[in-house]
Amino acid sequence: MPAISDARIMILATNGFEQSELEVPRDRLKEAGATVHVVAPQDGEITGWDKTDWGNAVPVDRTLDAVSPQDYDALVLPGGQINPDLLRVEAKAVDFVRAFAGTGKPLAAICHAPWLLIEAGVAEGRRLTSYKSIVTDLKNAGADWQDGETVVDGNLITARNPGDLEPFSRAIVEAVEAGPQRQAAE
Repeated sequence: MPAISDARIMILATNGFEQSELEVPRDRLKEAGATVHVVAPQDGEITGWDKTDWGNAVPVDRTLDAVSPQDYDALVLPGGQINPDLLRVEAKAVDFVRAFAGTGKPLAAICHAPWLLIEAGVAEGRRLTSYKSIVTDLKNAGADWQDGETVVDGNLITARNPGDLEPFSRAIVEAVEAGPQRQAAE
């Protein structure tokens, strides 16, 4: 993977994130040289969901109250059912996603995480993919849903499920390397 050594990347999550959907992008981004912070509404640790049961805890690096979109070069939203469902009713999380989307910097969402894009009002008119159970939600929000392992539309990067994690992670690295000028050109 190419190097993105000066990049600061935020992963926004809470309890119930799909274990692999947080850990794989985090690890790939770190391998590429980025500084990655796990940010949550609460301090301490958050616990993942690993396929059929609770997974491992991950330390929270920063709380949502302590960060701003200007602090980061990209935002990653892991899925799972529980995590994005809890975050989309958290006003500060929705406001953050909306503000970050407006920066033009890469915003990546996988699985059920596009629920946050819907809630933040940034899905309409955009080409997106997601887990199959929220296809109708995205279409009802005005998104152009596509069945692809990773769909890139300007600064938005989406993927369907854990099977898409490697191309999803590569797309994030490529978008961070290209910078906001790439998103503006698309």
